[in-house]
Amino acid sequence: MLRILDCDGIDKKAVQSLKDLGHEVVSKFYELEELKDQVKEFDIVIVRSATKIRKEIINVAKTTGKLKLIIRGGVGLDNIDVAYAEENGIKVTNTPLASSASVAELVIGHMFTIARYLHASNVTMRDGQWNKKQYKGIELLGKKLGLIGFGRIAKETAKRASALGMNVLYTDRLGKKEGYNEFTYMSMDELLKNSDFISMHVPFSKEQGAVIAKDEFDKMKDGVYFVNCARGGVVCEKSLIEALNSGKVSAAAIDVFEEEPTKNNELLIHPKVSLSPHVGAATKEAQERVGSEIVTIIKEFSGGSK
Repeated sequence: MLRILDCDGIDKKAVQSLKDLGHEVVSKFYELEELKDQVKEFDIVIVRSATKIRKEIINVAKTTGKLKLIIRGGVGLDNIDVAYAEENGIKVTNTPLASSASVAELVIGHMFTIARYLHASNVTMRDGQWNKKQYKGIELLGKKLGLIGFGRIAKETAKRASALGMNVLYTDRLGKKEGYNEFTYMSMDELLKNSDFISMHVPFSKEQGAVIAKDEFDKMKDGVYFVNCARGGVVCEKSLIEALNSGKVSAAAIDVFEEEPTKNNELLIHPKVSLSPHVGAATKEAQERVGSEIVTIIKEFSGGSK
């Protein structure tokens, strides 16, 4: 039997499956100091976005040597000090397959929203305004969508955008991808200059910092539409606001932020910004898939640890 701490709440079916396998599952969110007291008593810790597993948590866990596996229920691992954990004999893994479709659909949804002023009209109509003539939008059909990064979620986004009649461009640090000839590979600079819509699909790295800042916005088309449902920090929020104010960016859709919950009031109240609170993977289907992947990971781990 393994003791498993479910910090941020995984799908209930997954919790029951783990219990049926004979494991003890504690589903509870702990603040930092409480987590320090609790973490050393568990074999496995499961987190999503809310809980951060940094060096200070790992240092406590290694005093007993009980913790052997950290699972991130999602794609990114930026809320875990992965290298430090693995240096101390703690395996770290994630669920990369589960949420791709959900995030891709959110990207497309946000694109429709900013193209047709849905974020703005939803507010102004509730204030009694009928701004029919002010909300002259654009179609996605025939527009060039530039994807920065071409991993699983970007590929799912590309398929959906292509079905809508968009021309998909992409750039990736590993170069052109085999088997995706229907999409056009470009360098970063070429993509920035040619795209009507740009969507971020890269992880956040503390060492690299923002992938998109003032210099990159300056290279974009005037009036570009910008979407970030990837990770907060890959875009400099200050530079984005400046680009929105100057008209370089017509509108932006943001699901992830430099600080979460965000306290960036300029972004929160900006009339050209469509906002969502980091809900890319927040669908029933995605969470069921996340839970299923977690159960599979733990089955394999427990089988290999006998």
